[in-house]
Amino acid sequence: MTHNPYQSPDADVTTDDMKELVYAGFWIRVGASIIDTILIMLITWPILFSIYGRDYLNSESMISGPWDILISYVFPAIAVISFWVYRSATPGKIFLKIKIIDEKTGNKLSTGQSIGRYFGYFVSMLPLMLGIIWVAFDGKKQGWHDKLAGTVCVRD
Repeated sequence: MTHNPYQSPDADVTTDDMKELVYAGFWIRVGASIIDTILIMLITWPILFSIYGRDYLNSESMISGPWDILISYVFPAIAVISFWVYRSATPGKIFLKIKIIDEKTGNKLSTGQSIGRYFGYFVSMLPLMLGIIWVAFDGKKQGWHDKLAGTVCVRD
């Protein structure tokens, strides 16, 4: 058996498989994001309500305190990045049979790629969500965050 120089020994996808990938498009990725958002809300809101009370949603401030930062921003970031590193997908993507892989090798994302992809979402969202909408028109169905991190979302 010969070793393919274009593929690491622990690759998840062979070079031939890379040619046959089915990229996950805009709407299925939106669906996965909605599932993930609902799951995060189901976990974080009860905790935030127990800390800040019923007025949490009626508050005019963006941040209600240090626990709000930790529970609303830090926890979800760690959770999402961890899911990408260990499962190649968030729960919404797992449910819809989508995974995120390295664009060139087909391997799982590295921790660095996952962190870069997460922060790339902010770049994608800033100009009127253009970097997210880009998925609908791109040949590989990549958003700007995917392009920045060198990743693609594919049907599993």
